[in-house]
Amino acid sequence: MNRSTPVRATAEWAPPDYLSKPELVAISERVLAQPDLDIVRREDIARIEAAGLEWDMAAIVYEPADASKIPTGPDGRKIGFFVMHGGAGDYRVHEQLCLMLARKYGIKSVNLTYPGRFYFDDPEHNWPGDTIHPDGSVRTPIWKRDEPITRDQYDLVQDPSLKKTYGTLMLARAKPGTPFYDRMAAWPLAFETAIQDFCKRHFPPSEFSIYAHGHSTGGPFSHMMLQRVENAVGIAGIENSPFGYIWQMVNGNVWPSPFNDLVVRTWRDIARYRGAEVLKQQGPQALMSLPALIEDVFAAWDAAKHLPQIKAEYIIHINAAPQLEAAARAVAARLKLSDAATEDLVKRYTGYPLPLSGPGVKPVPPLFYIIAANSRDHSKDNYFGKIVPTLAKIEPAPKVRVVQFGTGAHAYQRAEEGLPSGLIPAAIELWLEAIHSGYYLT
Repeated sequence: MNRSTPVRATAEWAPPDYLSKPELVAISERVLAQPDLDIVRREDIARIEAAGLEWDMAAIVYEPADASKIPTGPDGRKIGFFVMHGGAGDYRVHEQLCLMLARKYGIKSVNLTYPGRFYFDDPEHNWPGDTIHPDGSVRTPIWKRDEPITRDQYDLVQDPSLKKTYGTLMLARAKPGTPFYDRMAAWPLAFETAIQDFCKRHFPPSEFSIYAHGHSTGGPFSHMMLQRVENAVGIAGIENSPFGYIWQMVNGNVWPSPFNDLVVRTWRDIARYRGAEVLKQQGPQALMSLPALIEDVFAAWDAAKHLPQIKAEYIIHINAAPQLEAAARAVAARLKLSDAATEDLVKRYTGYPLPLSGPGVKPVPPLFYIIAANSRDHSKDNYFGKIVPTLAKIEPAPKVRVVQFGTGAHAYQRAEEGLPSGLIPAAIELWLEAIHSGYYLT
């Protein structure tokens, strides 16, 4: 969609069910040929307060140098995108996406890094070394710049209980009474507070409508914000997991670890996606090249170690309700909350993976998903067999559309032949077509 071409809003708009690779290549070529706007890219580092603690949060903001270039949707408000990365990464997962939104379409976006994931002490924000160190220490979050997590605050645990899916989980188990433990209990509140803070400052409700996108693990958090941010008008997704309670059903695993376990990623997290991708691309014959595949996994891990590669978010990502309750009670005990306030906090925590309901609650706005051909978990069967039917049971049920792309993988940004920017150009085109055609109007 050319940014200068007006589109008449219509409530009857529906996307195609499927786009083949040649169609995706044609869209990509058209988008990449559009002239670039001058843009501004800047870091926004903010210290927020949540659960009686201070947190250093970071986002990258992208917008046209001339603010008058920001397009307006059919609701009369400017188009803004709020994006969140997946489980392994930080803002860099969406750097290409946000640059394209600004340069090709003049759209402002805020690219938030999860609590603890931003590496402040390097100009490029690259994490040093490997995630597990020779001395037995591991990489830990930086929730506050002047409060490092020291080796005496955790035990290193190896958990094989989900080995079939994840391999052996490497866990840093925070010890009760330590700052690490307190942060592991409180980060969900910090995450919610940060989302609301950045949205309020960058996308005032009187000026902007916010379209939320969260890749993979970012999906449940993008869904979480829909009813907690006044001007969030829907999901613009690709490989975007749904609400945590639905993803737990799709995933099929009950998360085994307590809330104070930090997952420290290793090469295993590359392998669990790469194996599924080559199976879909090549079939069982791929196992005949297993040595080469193993070499590729280790090479990919070496290339990805500068990203955070730590994860606390499974308890929301796959709806670990007992762990969420325990985390809430740990925060309440530290803050010495009353019994009533404690139960309110438990309800708040256990509600993060669920749609909100009840009198006066904002309904779940429209949801628009795109899935890649070679994605391990975001398959057509999972969406149409599990996710869409479960979303239909929400009252009132949101609008839902799903488009399948004829190529690509879970890492949809990955380049392939004919698609130097992966699936990004085609995804943006479909999102903007949906916006301008009135899909998100309610």
